Amino acid sequence: MRSKCASKYALAKAFILILAFLGTLKVTAQNKSGKYVNPFGVMSVTAGVGVAYYMGDLTDGVNMKHLGLGPSISLGGLYRLTEHVSARGELRFYQVSADQKYSKNAQNNLSFKTFNPDINLGIQADLFSFNSQARVNPYLFGGVGFTLLNPKAKIDGKWHSLAPLTTESVKYKRLPLVFTAGIGVSIKTTERLSLGAELCNNFLNSDYLDDVSTVYPNPDQLPSDLARRLSDRSPEIGLEPRQPGWNRGSAKSKDSYLFFQVRATYLIGNRMQALERRKTRCPKF
Repeated sequence: MRSKCASKYALAKAFILILAFLGTLKVTAQNKSGKYVNPFGVMSVTAGVGVAYYMGDLTDGVNMKHLGLGPSISLGGLYRLTEHVSARGELRFYQVSADQKYSKNAQNNLSFKTFNPDINLGIQADLFSFNSQARVNPYLFGGVGFTLLNPKAKIDGKWHSLAPLTTESVKYKRLPLVFTAGIGVSIKTTERLSLGAELCNNFLNSDYLDDVSTVYPNPDQLPSDLARRLSDRSPEIGLEPRQPGWNRGSAKSKDSYLFFQVRATYLIGNRMQALERRKTRCPKF
């Protein structure tokens, strides 16, 4: 009998705790005016600026003296789907570079620089809910998109686009897929504006961000003297030309580029507010 009473008391206690917890959630799901805001449809614009870092065939580790960092900028938007999840889209621009004279494969003497656009669509998951109005909100995100490859190399004082020259006797895709994953933190500074930082890695479905992937081709198969010179640059440093079939790069792992950005997010409004604005517009005569 006592055990039955004890179990009923435990159930009642658990029920009260659950109700109290739900009540707490309801309170945190209110904005500063005390009204719940449906998070679905809330729109924000985003902007970011920072640095980009290349990882590929022309590097063999992190060289702190020659990182090859370049600028990265992004413009985009967030569309709120739930309390914790938003759809996000961005147009981004980045520049990266590398030079093998700072690597273990200095004998190949290859180098490149590229300034590329990319477009990315994905999902962002915030740690704290939209209506909790958390001042600091960490988040994870992932997405997929495309980037336009445009590697260039400098010779005789001039920059030349490498892709049209087919320096490995391969006509590769200039618009490969890019898979993005990262982490960030947003800090609310005003009712609408948040500032923060974000780190993301961008994995290319290509090994030709740097125009280097496999082996040296037969120079007779290349379309021009310029292509032959930019395909094998060892003679420029007094070495014998590389033989066809020798390793020029490694296709085992594809290229990637990393972003670190300082970001701003500005809240535009939500669907309810948009409807209210339409109702208060002046009538047309």
